[in-house]
Amino acid sequence: MERNSGKLIRMLEADGWEHVSTKGSHWQFKHSTKSGRVTVPHPRKDIPRATVASVYRQAGWNN
Repeated sequence: MERNSGKLIRMLEADGWEHVSTKGSHWQFKHSTKSGRVTVPHPRKDIPRATVASVYRQAGWNN
């Protein structure tokens, strides 16, 4: 699992997620066909494993 926020954001964008909102240091992404939003703390180089697992779950990825 990728723990760098910049790389994680690039992975989301490659999967079709679009940046729609920023609240403080958290970026929110929305997908055109998948439901819900994905929230990523940015900028962070070392995101906790549980947070990364939550991002993967929100994005519908298997980790």
